[in-house]
Amino acid sequence: MNIGLIAHDSKKKLMQNLCIAYMGILSKHELFATGTTGRLIEEVTNLTVHKYLAGHLGGEQQIGAQIEHNEIDVLIFLRDPLSPKSHEPDVAYLLRLCDMYNIPLATNLATAELLIKSLERGDIEWREMYK
Repeated sequence: MNIGLIAHDSKKKLMQNLCIAYMGILSKHELFATGTTGRLIEEVTNLTVHKYLAGHLGGEQQIGAQIEHNEIDVLIFLRDPLSPKSHEPDVAYLLRLCDMYNIPLATNLATAELLIKSLERGDIEWREMYK
């Protein structure tokens, strides 16, 4: 499975901790992330992450393009709902794409953990029929 990983600045440490906790599961999948998030994950986990531009420089749009081409199976986007972002339209665009293309999406830690555990159990294998 191809997993997209994005974290706003205030959630990057949380994303690192999530990836440390579930490194065994994540290592069995392809990981794609915006630039800084991907670099930070690699630093603490030694997982291989395909990195795009930083989110505000177009990385979120690059992951969006992957979603449109059916190349992302799960998106974990730990976002900060309390801090408005200048690129907020990009955030809304990603959420809309996940709805349009039936991509399981987590925007908080609780849902992210459920999705990762679902990956381990094989609950998201139905995504293979979309490819």
